[in-house]
Amino acid sequence: MVPTKSILNEKKAMESSVYPPKRDPSEKSVKERVMYPTKNSLPENTRVQVITLLQGRLVDSIDLTLQAKQAHWNVKGPNFIALHELFDKVAEDAETYVDLIAERIVQLGGIAVGTLGPVDKRSNLPAYPVTISSGKEHVAALSHTLAYFGESIRKSSARATELNDADTADILTQVSRAADKYLWFVEAHNQVDH
Repeated sequence: MVPTKSILNEKKAMESSVYPPKRDPSEKSVKERVMYPTKNSLPENTRVQVITLLQGRLVDSIDLTLQAKQAHWNVKGPNFIALHELFDKVAEDAETYVDLIAERIVQLGGIAVGTLGPVDKRSNLPAYPVTISSGKEHVAALSHTLAYFGESIRKSSARATELNDADTADILTQVSRAADKYLWFVEAHNQVDH
């Protein structure tokens, strides 16, 4: 028997009354979350703004790692091994961005939120098409993601500079350089000779 819409609605209502919805900790503002005391000389208002900025780039970096792994696991075609290894390297390097950004959040007195729920809800990266398989399709999709990621990181670096946080701007510049390098490596697979 196929459940009717009313049965499904009743079941949903019952479950929501028994199991309250999970609250996503990233839904609170930075000020509502715990800010740990620190002797860091940046003003608290600056640290709050930078932490918020970095939290956005943290979830994007985690999403980039997962998208590169999606490409790594599922690529097929004549350039399989080259792309398989390249996509794995992109994922490995993206994981280093995750660590750099998360550690900077904590250095500033914040809490780095990197669990799957907030990443899924808050990533600004384009959604990765999970049903593609050819090398050409994966190169196009991952190139698009890397370009978007690089642009977002550069904007965040500029904002950190405006907030007089040279260390965060430096970290984000480092991430931007690496993202541009991998964009070049990945894009080269779909570029033709002129």
